[in-house]
Amino acid sequence: MCKRVGNSILLLLLLSLDSRDCVASPNNEGKILLNSVQAWAVKLGTELYHFGEFITRKKEVQESFKSAQIESRDGEKLVQSMSDDIRAMMELKISAVKRIVEAAENMAFDKQNEPVPEDFQFYNSKEMEEPYDELTITTTPETDFALENWIARPPTKNAYLYQNPHFSNIPVNINFSSVHVPTNVYAWAPEVIKGIHWSEGLDTHFINNYQSDPTLSWQYFGSSTGFMRHYPAMKWRADPVDIYDCRTRAWYMEAAASPKDVVILVDRSGSMTGQRRDIAKHVVTNILDTLGNNDFVNVMTFADTVEEIVPCFEDSLVQATLGNLRELKLGLDNFETMEIANFSAALTRAFELLEMYRNNSGGANCNQAIMLVTDGVPYNYKEIFEKYNWKYDTPVRVFTYLIGREVKVADVREVKWMACANRGYYVHLSTLAEVRERVLEHVNVLARPLVLQREKHPVVWTPVYANVTDPKVADYLWEQRERAEQKERFMSQRRDKALFNSEKEQERRWRITQMKQGQYSEIGNSQYQLMTSVSMPVYDLRHNEMRIARLLGVAGTDVPLSEIQALMTPYKIGVNGYAFIVTNNGYILIHPDLRPVFQQILKPSYNSVDMIEVELFDDDRGPRNFSKELTALRKEIIDQKTGNKIMNVKYHLDEMKRVSRAKKHYFWTGISDSPFTLVVAIPENYGRHRITPPPTDDIHRLSLTSKNISARQYLSDKWSVHPDWLYCRHYERTFSTPEEELLYFLERVAKPGWRWPAKPRPPEHHKNKPGHDRHNNGTPENKERNKVSNSTPRNEYYCDHGLMQALVYDARNTAWFNKSISDSASEEKAPLTKVIGLLPRAEFIQRFGYIVAFLSTHSGLTRWQMHPPKEHDNEKPEFGKQWPKSIDEVWYRRAVEQHYVDPLSYVYSVELNTEKFPLNVSSAVVTAAHAVFHGDSHRKTPAAVVGFQFKHERLSEWFENITSSCEHNRECVTCLSDAWDCYLVDNNGWVIVSEDSNQTGQFFGKIRPDIMATLIEDDVYKPVHLVDYQAVCFREKKTSNPANVLLTPLENLRLAMAWFLTTTVWFYNSIASGLAQASSYSFEDEFLTTTVPPLLDEEGDDDSEYSYMSKPTTKNAERDFEKLVLINRTRPTPCDREMYLYQLNYNSLNDKLNKPMMNCSRPFYVQLVNYTNMLMVVVNGLCPREEVPISVDPTEVQYNESLPCLKHIHPLYRKQPTSCIRNHTEESNIDMCGRGSLPHKNLWTSLSVLVILRYFYI
Repeated sequence: MCKRVGNSILLLLLLSLDSRDCVASPNNEGKILLNSVQAWAVKLGTELYHFGEFITRKKEVQESFKSAQIESRDGEKLVQSMSDDIRAMMELKISAVKRIVEAAENMAFDKQNEPVPEDFQFYNSKEMEEPYDELTITTTPETDFALENWIARPPTKNAYLYQNPHFSNIPVNINFSSVHVPTNVYAWAPEVIKGIHWSEGLDTHFINNYQSDPTLSWQYFGSSTGFMRHYPAMKWRADPVDIYDCRTRAWYMEAAASPKDVVILVDRSGSMTGQRRDIAKHVVTNILDTLGNNDFVNVMTFADTVEEIVPCFEDSLVQATLGNLRELKLGLDNFETMEIANFSAALTRAFELLEMYRNNSGGANCNQAIMLVTDGVPYNYKEIFEKYNWKYDTPVRVFTYLIGREVKVADVREVKWMACANRGYYVHLSTLAEVRERVLEHVNVLARPLVLQREKHPVVWTPVYANVTDPKVADYLWEQRERAEQKERFMSQRRDKALFNSEKEQERRWRITQMKQGQYSEIGNSQYQLMTSVSMPVYDLRHNEMRIARLLGVAGTDVPLSEIQALMTPYKIGVNGYAFIVTNNGYILIHPDLRPVFQQILKPSYNSVDMIEVELFDDDRGPRNFSKELTALRKEIIDQKTGNKIMNVKYHLDEMKRVSRAKKHYFWTGISDSPFTLVVAIPENYGRHRITPPPTDDIHRLSLTSKNISARQYLSDKWSVHPDWLYCRHYERTFSTPEEELLYFLERVAKPGWRWPAKPRPPEHHKNKPGHDRHNNGTPENKERNKVSNSTPRNEYYCDHGLMQALVYDARNTAWFNKSISDSASEEKAPLTKVIGLLPRAEFIQRFGYIVAFLSTHSGLTRWQMHPPKEHDNEKPEFGKQWPKSIDEVWYRRAVEQHYVDPLSYVYSVELNTEKFPLNVSSAVVTAAHAVFHGDSHRKTPAAVVGFQFKHERLSEWFENITSSCEHNRECVTCLSDAWDCYLVDNNGWVIVSEDSNQTGQFFGKIRPDIMATLIEDDVYKPVHLVDYQAVCFREKKTSNPANVLLTPLENLRLAMAWFLTTTVWFYNSIASGLAQASSYSFEDEFLTTTVPPLLDEEGDDDSEYSYMSKPTTKNAERDFEKLVLINRTRPTPCDREMYLYQLNYNSLNDKLNKPMMNCSRPFYVQLVNYTNMLMVVVNGLCPREEVPISVDPTEVQYNESLPCLKHIHPLYRKQPTSCIRNHTEESNIDMCGRGSLPHKNLWTSLSVLVILRYFYI
């Protein structure tokens, strides 16, 4: 008992938690001395250090790695090894696609002309039943077409679906495929149903592919008629509507035709008004939707003059990125119809532009095309085509789109001749509904050279894309959010007008709006699975008497980026290192700083983020002022050369609230037979070496020598592994957690007969034979080949031997960490740590609370221990469940960096407190982390990070107890004085402790901008300029007000009659056209009724009265109503944002800090807290504050041009794709070059009704 009391007294003396050498009056108006501040900083730092040493057992952790070896990290070998592994994986995918292509071509050759049985049924993806009701997800069923009411069709097949983890837990059935038919395609149209029928035979090949390579994701065949057969079968879900059409996806478009330069000419003469103008805009929009990153385009309108739709794109073609296409589509809203069309000037301008790019080998440098959108031409302009086009072996293709229901026979003849004489295609369009299907005809024409040559099947890899949505949906989702916000404002103003109009309420709403437009907390990214796809064209091998080179479709498979990332072996790269992949365009395919989502919506240009927009080199240049050194490095990487270079970089942490600077060594090499280049970035100092287990510590050998005792004995309680790393993966079993899967394999490794699986390699696939002789699907020779292929043994699992070895070594040598901390205290020699450990449980909790000690190793293993042990803690997830990513966690990364500042220091941090995400200080925790390095006399490398976590209020009490006492003076002024404010601020300027607890986690420049400004001026904090090139800004959306026409009863009657007659003619012609051509019924997605009701009617009857709310009675009231209630409609737009973040400058820091206080000209002291990353700042609160605005919030970079224009004016280097098939001698024999919209017999009906309509529209 006496010993315990003595220890307690010693603890009190050492920690000074409840005692003081002197007691100061809070009202003492004296001055705090520099010596006092220095003593406080030393005392606080020393006590925290000894406490951390005890609670983390750092010395024992260091001893645990003493047998580990250190080897040099060879960046060149590392990047080459990764490239080889990724290439081997890609070959597996390509091999699977080749088998699908070959099977599809053979089946189509044999069965395409077979009649479809009347009772034929197929699995329709839209109509399959879910295994459970999911009320939260709306689905769009097949539209009830009128034709189905006349012809009875058999019901679609159905089958049970079950969730499959390999397919993102989507309910699927892996026994067969199902078919998706776009909304604008009729499933029972003859050509469509024929393709669905013969392609059922692909199921066998889908299944065989999946069995031979269980890593395969979705496999599919997209038909040129519109349907897509995908494996496995699933229920197609679309929210709000299904606008998916496989023919507009990158994997289809880029495989169906070689890259192209396209000039779109839009007639804006006076006759192109009303619906013709709408159809023309819709045609252009749909053409743009068929272009990808390897295509180049421009849109021009012409009347008396020819003008680019986007002025800054003058006399040039722009890359068809999402951002540029968006700019072109927005420009379509601005052109007005007037004057007379000058076709000569328009065609001449287009040909001269394309000729310039042809001569300079610029743009796509392959196919070239002119798309002419008009309502009629005076003649065919043969002389222009003779001058500019017919002199080339590979002429520019001309596609013509004749707009309007009523057209002259001469117009049809001349417009069609223009297309047919220039290897193009003619289309007549009279309704918006048929635009999508007719526009897609040009893809089949561009594919003709591919089909005619038959031999080559170009392999296409797409840029990154999100699997579940279309880019157009992003604007829709944002509009729906603004609708909901507008409705809420209306309803709130109606319920309590006085409250709503109050200044306080308006301020609150303004802050909410600002927070909603934030950038960097992208919660919800998991709903999007990023991927690339590999695809190949499928040809019709028949010698058709009609001389039509027909593209059957495109076959492909998805490759989730997570699968590629797993092959990048991040544990070999190490902490603060990473690998990324760049495409031939310089765009990012994979990068840890690729941020494609904001507020759970895809960013408008998420798939065209350039390499130099994420690799921020530390050269202090302005936004988009990239150095020659950087662009030269970028060019070498894009050209797929092999090399390395050391560069100074800056990078952000904690959602762009912290910044760091370092030297990184870049290594790169091309991934052969692909458009990708792999780059590995390694920190220059601690990245040179890595820690490895000794060769004697083989897992399997150790298990056998230990009498088959499994290594899982070292992983008993409170541990986790990196959830994204590939330790071992079982292809046929599922596990609830990565830890469960790991334990399963540790058991297997311990058993006799264990073999480490070899890396999968692609099986031999059948080489293409020339011509149509390849349709040998049923021959004995082919069956035998399939039998051999299918009997190839497959591994049921894969393991990374090196990572498993490192993990087991770490687990075995740190198994003691599960031992209670109190048990280790008796072995401590330091008196302070020994006394802390011997404190009774209740007293420890009273003074320190519950402490979580943690250990995280380079192999991804994280352990944690609560002290004192706590039996039931359901308040929040355990440490390792919240922060399981080991070397990727911010505290791990910062601790390793801090080692090179002070190898003894701990990095302290709290959750940041921002306007968007305010911190609940009462539940806040402080995290302290320290890097443990292992080394020999001349080499060292990080082995692990140890740390502890405890409640923030305990650190505040600790800080208060120390800063409220003076060691040597009987009477002194301390931080208890109302006249003095004391803070702990971390190395990035964020407040760790303040006397006002609400300031915890805030930026110090916001609390005391005058003090922060002085610290910056004194070079204590160094500002680091960062530019976010992936930002989103919110442009005001222009809205039109239709309330400008006074509707009288006669006017209503006139409009009603005109509508009735117009609709009758349209309906008659549509039915006649459908019966004559057996074409599909088409409803364009942008004109479908959505599942979201109109604004103000969303709540049903409760809102109906409110919908007709009376107008404000005066102009002032109307202005107030618009100002307070109506929101500014916005459109998310790509932009650049810049910010200044701050970093503690440790160079000559003591000289900068040991400056005397100079009354109110320098009313503060600042000292470094020993063994920490914190500064103690003591401020005289009586001095007046000088408010100097200092913020870490991003602001938009203002350029003189829009961002797409700026990028176009300063283009970056790109490498053109190697495959270009654009010409074939037999193409001149093809006669089919056009299709009309309506039969000629209906033309007179339309013209006769037009006379009647003129009366109603005058």
